Amino acid sequence: MRDNNGLMVKPLFTEEMKKTHTILIPDMLTFHFELMKGVFIQHGYKVEVLKTKHKGIVDEGLQSVHNDTCYPALLVIGQFIDALKSGRYDLDRTALLISQTGGGCRASNYIFLLRKALEKNGLSHIPVLSLNFSGLEKEHSMPLPPKMLVKLVYAVLYSDFIMGIYNQCVPYEKNPGESMALVEAWNNRLLEQMGGPLFVRLGHNYKAILDDFAAIPRDKTDKIKVGIVGEIYLKYSPLGNNDLENYLISEGAEVVNSGLLDFLMYCVYNSIHDKKLYGWGGMRYHVSRFAMWYLKGRQRGMIKAIRGHGTFEPPADFASVIDMATGYLDHGVKMGEGWLLTAEMIELIHSGVNNIVSAQPFGCLPNHIVAKGMIRKIKDNFPEANIVAVDYDPGASRINQENRIKLMLANAHLSQSLEGLAQREEGIPLDALEAQAKREEDSELEVSTA
Repeated sequence: MRDNNGLMVKPLFTEEMKKTHTILIPDMLTFHFELMKGVFIQHGYKVEVLKTKHKGIVDEGLQSVHNDTCYPALLVIGQFIDALKSGRYDLDRTALLISQTGGGCRASNYIFLLRKALEKNGLSHIPVLSLNFSGLEKEHSMPLPPKMLVKLVYAVLYSDFIMGIYNQCVPYEKNPGESMALVEAWNNRLLEQMGGPLFVRLGHNYKAILDDFAAIPRDKTDKIKVGIVGEIYLKYSPLGNNDLENYLISEGAEVVNSGLLDFLMYCVYNSIHDKKLYGWGGMRYHVSRFAMWYLKGRQRGMIKAIRGHGTFEPPADFASVIDMATGYLDHGVKMGEGWLLTAEMIELIHSGVNNIVSAQPFGCLPNHIVAKGMIRKIKDNFPEANIVAVDYDPGASRINQENRIKLMLANAHLSQSLEGLAQREEGIPLDALEAQAKREEDSELEVSTA
C-alpha cells in the first residue's frame, strides 16, 4: 500500500482493533512466550504464538526476502507469511507483532523487511506492531503501561527460573516427559495467578517450583554439560537451531542456557555505558540505571532461592558476567549480542561447563567477531575449552551441523575419560594417560570390527 508519492503507507493498529484483531507473534522462546502471551491477553489483546516448524517456512522466507538476509530474519518473516497464507486467519482482522532492540543489527531492521514482504505478497494492509523500549516506531509501538511492563518482567523471571530447573532435570528423569508436564502445569498455575497478588510472590512460587521439580525421580548418572551461546534467536528457537536442545539431550548431554533476563540486562547496561562512551545522559540514562538496579535485584532473589534450596545450580549473577569480558572485548562492542556472547562463554568455563555450542547465522559479522573471533583467545587462556561454532542457514545441512556437534561431544567424553583416569592413576603423566586412552579406544574398535 503506497501513497500518491510512492511512499509505503503503514497501517495503524487502533484501540478498537484490540477487540477485533488477532495478533500473531513468531515463536522464539519455548519457555517464555506462553506466560508473556497471558500478559497480553489479560490486558485485552487477542494473541497467538506461531508454533509452525515445516520446511514451507524457509521457502516463504526465501521468496519474500533477499537470500543474503540473515537466517533469523528469513525464518521470522517466512513464519509470518506462511501463517497469513494458511487460510487459518481472517486477513482483515489480523496484525503482526515483532520486537526491536534499538541496536544496529537485525532485530531493529526486521520490521522494514517484514513490511516489504507483506507488500510483495499483497498483504500490505495488515498492521505491524513493534515491541521495543527505545522509542522506535512511535505510532506503531505496542503500548506498555507500567502494570503490564512489570508483569512481562515477572513472566521473564518465572520462565528463566523454570527453564533453568527443567534443563537440570530432563536429562536425568526416570519417567520421560515428567519434567515437561510439570513445566506445563506450572505455566497454567502462573497464568491463573496473573490477575492476583500471588503472581508477584516470587519467593513463595520459587520454593514451590523447586520442591515440585526436586520430587521428580532422577538417575544420578554423570552427564556431559553443554552450554549454548549465540545469536539470540538461534540460541533459543527450535525452528532456528533445528531443535538443538532436544538433540543434545538425546545425545546424553545436559543443556546449560542462560536466561532472557541476561540479554535484557545487557541491553540496559549498554544504554548506561553509552554515557561513558559518548556523554549521553538525560532521562534515558536515569531510567536505565533504575531498570538495571531493579533487574539485578530480581535476579539475585532468584539465585538466592535456588542456592538456599540446595538441589539445583543457580544462574550466574549478571554482575560477574559483565566482568568476564575484561581482557577480551571492550563493552563498547555491542552490535548484536556483542561482548555478552564472549562473556557468556567465559562464564560457562568458569562454572565448569567447558563444552559449548555457539549457534550463529551464516555470514553474521557480529557473531563472527565476538564468537568465532574469540575462540582462539579463549582456548589460549583455557586449554580445556571445547567450543564448536555451528552455522545455520537455508542451505546448511542438518547432518553436517549434527556431525560437528557429535565431534564436540566425542572430545568431551574423551576429556572426561582422561580426567577419570587421572583420578585413578595419580602421578601418571598426562601424555601417558592419553596414550592409554588411545590404546583402549583402538582395542574397543578392533573388537567391534571383528
